Amino acid sequence: MLLQLRSRLFNPSLSSLLNLSSPNPHKTPPFSLSFRASISQNSNSHHASAAKSSRPAVVSEAARFARTVLFVPPGIDPDDITEDMVLPGSNIVLGPYAGDAKIKEVDFVKSSNRPKDCPKDDRPEFAMLGRSNVGKSSLINFLVRKKDVALTSKKPGLTFMKTQLINHFLVNKSWYIVDLPGYGFANAPDSARMDWSSFTKGYFLNRESLVSVLLLIDASVPPQKIDLDCANWLGRNNIPMTFVFTKCDKMKGGKGRRPDENIRNFQELIAESFRQQHPPWIMTSSVTGLGRDELLLHMSQLRNYWDNE
Repeated sequence: MLLQLRSRLFNPSLSSLLNLSSPNPHKTPPFSLSFRASISQNSNSHHASAAKSSRPAVVSEAARFARTVLFVPPGIDPDDITEDMVLPGSNIVLGPYAGDAKIKEVDFVKSSNRPKDCPKDDRPEFAMLGRSNVGKSSLINFLVRKKDVALTSKKPGLTFMKTQLINHFLVNKSWYIVDLPGYGFANAPDSARMDWSSFTKGYFLNRESLVSVLLLIDASVPPQKIDLDCANWLGRNNIPMTFVFTKCDKMKGGKGRRPDENIRNFQELIAESFRQQHPPWIMTSSVTGLGRDELLLHMSQLRNYWDNE
């Protein structure tokens, strides 16, 4: 089964992203926080019990492979993972908490200029974060299948003041997509710039209803230092996150590295700072439709586990 998983888990364009041979003992696999500390504890509880026994725990090759390559949610034994449990274009295993992922309706609720002004109804929420030209608004519109739900612009950072606020969209009257201000835009005038450190960080540190940050990374360009810095900050502050690679359908100017190469390079760089399990990550394209249903399924299992904590 392990050999089948290795050979069939990823299509040819994705297989180069992962080292499917025996892990290098001197190289730590990429990592992103599990979506809650309790999830990590839950998923590893049987290993903790084994450690207390008189005999040392035996970790199978399949389990070792799963831990170093895949994002394994609670309720899944790594030894039981099969290739059909892994979402295409990702390293995410579907578990028992995955449920109805369809978006039936979405409504704009409010824009807030301070974290304390955000909705206080405690519904679970996913925060979209990324550089101002990463395709964040396009991804939101793509997920909900409605045009102009989130504002877009050809001039990053200059699309109305609404893009400088924390914007809440209520999905199916039960959970939120939160559009956060983009970081790192260089073309906005001083009057339109915002202090990301004091503004958005306050949201992350104090928002108890936050299920996960969806950190958007532009796969059409090489890894950017500002994205790595953002991921490192989230990691240091124990903020749950998933890497969502955008623009996986194209290369800048028709030349340069392919998106899968850029993704692999990003993961190699992020591994230098994180020292735990592999992060959940997924490839998307708002142009071709790549990854939409898979990302919504991933969000459903995170959300359902959060609801049952």
